[in-house]
Amino acid sequence: MKRSRFEYSLPKNFIANAPANPRDHSRLLVLDRVTASIQHKHFYDLSDIVSSTDVLVMNNTKVFPARVFGKRTTGGAVEVLFLKELENNIWEILGKNLPKIGEQIIFSNFYAKVIKKGLHTAKIRVFTGGKRLLDLLILEGKTPIPPYITAKLPEKSLRAKYQTVYAGVVGSVAAPTAGLHFTRKLLAKLKQKGVMMQYVTLHVGPGTFSPIKETDITKHKMHSEYYSVSKETVRALNNAKKHSKRIVAVGTTTARVLETISKNKKLSGNTDIFIYPEYKFNFVDALITNFHLPHSTLLALVSAFVSKPNTNEDFTDFKSSLIGKAYQEAIRKEYRFYSFGDAMLIA
Repeated sequence: MKRSRFEYSLPKNFIANAPANPRDHSRLLVLDRVTASIQHKHFYDLSDIVSSTDVLVMNNTKVFPARVFGKRTTGGAVEVLFLKELENNIWEILGKNLPKIGEQIIFSNFYAKVIKKGLHTAKIRVFTGGKRLLDLLILEGKTPIPPYITAKLPEKSLRAKYQTVYAGVVGSVAAPTAGLHFTRKLLAKLKQKGVMMQYVTLHVGPGTFSPIKETDITKHKMHSEYYSVSKETVRALNNAKKHSKRIVAVGTTTARVLETISKNKKLSGNTDIFIYPEYKFNFVDALITNFHLPHSTLLALVSAFVSKPNTNEDFTDFKSSLIGKAYQEAIRKEYRFYSFGDAMLIA
């Protein structure tokens, strides 16, 4: 399957640099996969659109201020993105011009020693004087944001805006953006209606921004991310499925978790599931998602969701597909795209 089949053109002024305010005032394109009908709503209409028997599944991961500036012992500047803790005080980082193995990186409130090095990644041991690294990162770290967001938002504002209101489990360097549209008021309305809400965790890594570079997308090496789901959540979801309730995945990260556990039956681990057209969804019945970049794994996932064997539509290329036509309609209606942009409900 060729990479060129996942192309579309987007004027740069359609890329959102800040979220809607309030969050749930973003627009919502509702796409029916069976009838091919499109409705234009706002996200706050979601409580009127979903059924009381639906189950919303959300990713409760929390973005941490992982971008930190430090110095080599020689005085040279180093910019580091903390990715994940591998073991006690041992972290995987991403960066350019990283010091050699055995050399140190000096930060404002702690320092680190490089113990293993790749091309752009390294494994470091951090020395924090007995303090928790995450507490120190809150003091001096910056929130990592996608490169296409060019507006310079104040850090305090960015930390609030680039975080879901239900975030709880620290570990992501990128937000699960479909969840950014929810407000506490909207969640309360959904709960009052009787909509069941369940949570999974997938810590989003920088690979989510990596475009597919292989000419044949099936040769693309998918990034691996940690996920976990509680026994209680699995029990509730299986019971909902047994009673034919609709499982609505909030975001592609949630969809990937649900599809992973439907296959491997493991409550936690690392997933590198890559979903593209011809994939059969086993668990997800509807999907809330943002508008994604050309040539991205996320665009491949939504393309799969709206084509055979999940619908009656053949997938030849994105532009001529039902999902591609929905994107063109969104562009015609001047929707806002990508992380801080508007949303879709694909049912």
